[in-house]
Amino acid sequence: MKVIKKAFPFRFIFARLTTLPVLGAAVDRICFENDDIIYIPMDKVIEVNKKIEQPQDTVLPSRIVEHFIEMSEYHWIMNRCICRDSANCKDYPVELGCIFLGEATLKIDPLLGRRVTKEEALEHVRRCGEAGLVHLIGRNKLDALWLNVGPDNKLLTICNCCPCCCLWKILPDLSSHISSKVTKMPCVSVSVTDRCTGCGKCTHGTCFVDAVSIVDGRAVISDQCRGCGRCSTVCPNQAIEIVIENDDFVERSIERISSSVEV
Repeated sequence: MKVIKKAFPFRFIFARLTTLPVLGAAVDRICFENDDIIYIPMDKVIEVNKKIEQPQDTVLPSRIVEHFIEMSEYHWIMNRCICRDSANCKDYPVELGCIFLGEATLKIDPLLGRRVTKEEALEHVRRCGEAGLVHLIGRNKLDALWLNVGPDNKLLTICNCCPCCCLWKILPDLSSHISSKVTKMPCVSVSVTDRCTGCGKCTHGTCFVDAVSIVDGRAVISDQCRGCGRCSTVCPNQAIEIVIENDDFVERSIERISSSVEV
């Protein structure tokens, strides 16, 4: 933990070093082998491609996170978010740490957090959503490495990310082979409508990966976008739409995550 906190300010430098072929291949094998991580869009910005009259019948993206919490026998919550703690975050709660699921959690050092019930884990997810944090879920070998647990295919990570401190802000600096392992949720698309006035609010400390820019007085979304939905929440004109294009998005996402990790 001490090493991570001291090294955190230099994370972008370390990320750029992965573009060196030999070093990048070694880092990939040691820290990211077989990883598959998905950003879960914020519930309040999602629109399914058909209208549902009863709001209570709407299946929200957070249901994917809840599914894995409900099916797992092992739930672990970190005492603090290591990213926000290392960056001395002033805007989001430091005490809302990651959730880890799976048998490998039995080996996590008890000084780092605590084993919790299914109900406590679900409540933690709810609090993170209310705080404006974005969920990121999947197999992440780096977590198994620094936690010194394994096997890594029995550890599922659920990060609760803020836009200012999240480790994955390094994605644009990482080698393309590593950064491609952190993706949008299946079936998600992001678009800018004619309501955009080019105010630029979506470009200032909003996007995790700086995927939004203003070109000729209009917001443009680059292919770096991971579909988290934060740009849509801050837009004063509701000009950025995050749309789920297929109503089986929950099943597709669950199937994909389940193929890489056991909980």
